[in-house]
Amino acid sequence: MNTQNPHKPDSEKIRSMFSRVAANYDKANSILSVGIHHLWRTKLVKLSGAQPGQKVLDCATGTGDLAIAFKKKVGASGSVIGTDFCAEMLASAPAKAQAQGLSIQFEQADVTQLQYADHSFDICSISFGIRNVNDPVKALQEMARVTQPGGVVMVLEFGQMNLPLIGSLYNFYSEKVLPQIGGNTFSE
Repeated sequence: MNTQNPHKPDSEKIRSMFSRVAANYDKANSILSVGIHHLWRTKLVKLSGAQPGQKVLDCATGTGDLAIAFKKKVGASGSVIGTDFCAEMLASAPAKAQAQGLSIQFEQADVTQLQYADHSFDICSISFGIRNVNDPVKALQEMARVTQPGGVVMVLEFGQMNLPLIGSLYNFYSEKVLPQIGGNTFSE
């Protein structure tokens, strides 16, 4: 359990869980989201205003799906770096990009301590990852720091359901079912 704040995700517990599920992550993600996660990523890229030639940093890239979507948009004249704090999640990303003929750089990095210079990117993104960050405010500050003035920081994340019955079902699913599928119980 995280001794600093029991309501914040424990970084080592999160890293361990993603390390264990990395090999089956894409399949599970498609099943759990009924494939809709691809549409959400496409919409995020469109909303970002990404253009050919731009530089993009995708944090918590996992197996690289959003980094790949951005690379298709920024083209050969643009560059994309995909980062994740869990090396095992990144393992399949380079081959996935290469299979589509895309050149993307993948690196291990913690979104709360990015190793990039100030104002290095036109777009900085994170999808389905901010909820797993121990200090989301610090992560957003780091993402803003490495983004150029006039650039954009994009966050794609599940929202909270306000309808009582649906909200209760969603909370049960996200707090009890998803962690079990992921191989770890976050509420321990």
